[in-house]
Formats: sequence, C-alpha cells, structure tokens
Amino acid sequence: MVSGAIIDQNSSPVRLERPATGGAVGRLDDGRVVFVRHGLPGELVRVDVTEMTSKFSRGDAVDILEASPDRVAPPCRYAHPGGCGGCDLQHASTAGQASWKSSLVAEHLRRIAGVEIEITVVEPSSDPQGSRTRLRCAVDDDGRLALRAARSHDLVVLDSCWIADPSFAPAFAASWHGAEEVELRAIGEGDPFALVRRLTLRGTLHELCSLRGEPLEPSTQSRVNVRGHVFSVGPRSFWQSHRDAPTLLLDNVLELAGARADDHVTDLFSGVGLFAVPLAKVVGPGGRVTSVESSPYAVRDARQNAEGLRHLKVREWSVTPRSVNDSVGEGDVVVLDPPRGGLAKGVAEALVRRRPRRVVYVSCDAATFARDLKILLAGGFASNEMRVFDLFPMTEHVELVASLDLGH
Repeated sequence: MVSGAIIDQNSSPVRLERPATGGAVGRLDDGRVVFVRHGLPGELVRVDVTEMTSKFSRGDAVDILEASPDRVAPPCRYAHPGGCGGCDLQHASTAGQASWKSSLVAEHLRRIAGVEIEITVVEPSSDPQGSRTRLRCAVDDDGRLALRAARSHDLVVLDSCWIADPSFAPAFAASWHGAEEVELRAIGEGDPFALVRRLTLRGTLHELCSLRGEPLEPSTQSRVNVRGHVFSVGPRSFWQSHRDAPTLLLDNVLELAGARADDHVTDLFSGVGLFAVPLAKVVGPGGRVTSVESSPYAVRDARQNAEGLRHLKVREWSVTPRSVNDSVGEGDVVVLDPPRGGLAKGVAEALVRRRPRRVVYVSCDAATFARDLKILLAGGFASNEMRVFDLFPMTEHVELVASLDLGH
C-alpha cells in the first residue's frame, strides 16, 4: 500500500455513484474503485489520489465539475482536502448527510446481517455548531492544539473548532508545550477543563488543567443532571460527546427496555451508570440491576452515582462470555453499549445461551452492530425496533439503539 501526500491526479473526471465508509464510490480510468472524500453521490469530480492498494484507491475531490443539489459550502474553514479530518461531511446539507448515513446503515445491515430495513435518521434538537462537549486534540511542536488530517498522522493546527463547545476558545489560544494530548471537556455543570497527557521518564502522566493551562485539583469532576438523575463523571471516565446524547439515549433505552418492577436488568459496558441508575429506580428494591464495567475510573464514579440504591451492584469486570454467564439469567433484560469495536468474541453467543427476554443494544458503529446482530438473530432473537440518531453531525457516524426479543 502506498499512502500519504498526493500520488496522482486522475486525468479523467470520476462519476461518484454511492456513499460508502470513507468516501463516495467511483471508478478511476483503470477501472479501480476509488473512495473519494469531499465528494457526494451523483457528482462529477476530479480526484487527487492519496492512497493506492492492489484492490482500490482513496482520494480527494479537488474539482467539482457537476455538483450535487446537496452540496453546500463547509461552515468550517479547516474542512477541505488536506485539512482537518475530524468532519468528513461538512460539504453536505443536513438532508444530504441524513441520506448518506441512512444509506450506510442500511447497507451494513443488508450486507453483514442479511436484514433489509428502511432507515430514518433522527436529528437531535441542538444546532450542530458547538454541540460537541468533548474534544481530544494532539499538540504540535510549538505547543498548539491540532487535529489530524484524514487517514494521516499529519497535524492540522486549529485556532477554533466549529463543532466543539464555544467555551473551549481559551484552550486554542493557550500553550500546551510538553503535552502529547489534550482532551477538552465541557460536561454538565461547572467550568470546562482539560485533561492533559504527558510522557515522562516514569511513564504517562495525566494532569487536570484549566483551559488556559493552569493546574486544577486532581479531584475535579463533572456533575451532569440527566432527567433528574445527577451523575458525577471523572475526567478519565467516558461520557457521550454530543450535548443531547445522554438525555436522548436514556429516554430511548428506558422506553425500549420496557423494564418492570421486580425485573433483573444487566447493564453491560455501563460506564458511570447513565442507564443503570435510572433502571434501578424503575425496577425498585424488589428488582435487581447488575452493572458491568471494566474501567476502574468509571466504576468508581458509578458506585458514587449508585449510592442509596442497594439493589444496584456495580461490578468491575470486562464484558466476556464468563461475565455474561455470571450476570445474565433467563428472562432478564440486558442493556449493552459497547465501544466502536462491538462485542468481544463469544459474548453474543453467551447472550444467546443465557436467554434474556430482551436485549437493548446501543451502538456507535453500524458495521460491528450488524455483525453482532447476525449472531443474535441466528440464536433465536427477533429484531423488535431500531432507531438511528445523528449524534455525530458533520460525519458519517450515527448512534443506533435497537431492541431484540427472544423468540418462542
């Protein structure tokens, strides 16, 4: 494989056919498939090829000869070929982005899981601009915050980020010399802050700083009110990045779970308890909720958030076939929200063997969700409902919530 800077400018225009992961699909002069960033289906474009393999190429649309009706001017000045790779659909209208995402999800479900379903992408209520409450940045040799170019380690220095919370502005003006990475957080109540990662002779050091770089108390936490449930979120614990995501996902998980008083619910990949704490209040003291999470930081937060709920047990376990066997029983309700890589080998099969009556699967990756869905369907589960939300605006990613019931 050859990649990096521009390899070749395709001499003939390329007609883009359909959306795909990593760009719109077209064909070069030699018939090779090319995935074209900054293009849209139906467009005629000239392509700078930036990567070649024996089977396909990748490139950027650098000259739009025939534009799609969905093409708009990117609102961010860093969104262009060779620019920031964080937002890959800024050149598409809202409708164009929704069409792209629904096509990708439907294609993954059809191709991987064998499921034919029409997908509608639901837009959150917030304006996309400033909707991101977490932003992980690299740092260049001059101490400036940067993001990376698409499929590259090359840094693109920023003085602002269109998609990020506007309160991050001081961080882009500050110097972060000596840092490897800076994660900006504006979660819930209190002032936004930065989690700074440095490499030292003694290993990796994490520091809490203000957005101007001054040290903060190591005990600093965010406090977030979601539908009346107040969560403490430590700086090294996962929290959804879109401003609307916690409320929107919680509402849908509770509805699709359909938990009843006295139920046993297992929340896998439970984080700080966003789903587990409200579910424990739904099932009441006659029921039981088991929370399974591998991060010690999130487990600490979850135990704090679960105070007073004696029927909610927080377990510091990885989600493996063994932990599924130990926490899920026949007739239970299971909620799971794995990372982008989906379920580890054997976990979906373990769920099939344990026979919960309902599984609610929250996913940020339609391809790995489809892979796991195929196993659950083959094991006797039936897809009940599937909802897709645009919680990653200006990108091709979505958040998906699906419920599956065990067949009889």
